[in-house]
Amino acid sequence: MKKEEVKVEVQDGRILQISGERSEQEEETDKWHQVERSNGKFHRRFRLPENAKLDEVNAVIENEVLTVTVPKVEEKKPEIEYQHFWLRIRLCFVLP
Repeated sequence: MKKEEVKVEVQDGRILQISGERSEQEEETDKWHQVERSNGKFHRRFRLPENAKLDEVNAVIENEVLTVTVPKVEEKKPEIEYQHFWLRIRLCFVLP
C-alpha cells in the first residue's frame, strides 16, 4: 500500500477511522507473472479510550505496513506521604 491510498482520521466522539482503496498490483518478469487479487475499498472504525491524546495520533506506512500510534494521557499517581516515627519498647525480664 502507498501513503496516497490510505486515509487515517480522528472523528468526533473519539472514533479513529482508517479508510482507503487498494489498486490491483501486477508484477511481470521473464520467468513469472503475479497479480495481487486483494483490491478495492476498505473502511475500519475504532473507538478510542477516554485517556487518548486525540491531537497526537500518528500514522506511518513502512514496507506496506500501516502503524497507528495513539498516545495516552499519563495518569498522575497520588503522592504518598511517609511519616517516620519511633517506637520505644520497654522490655522486662523476670529471672528466676
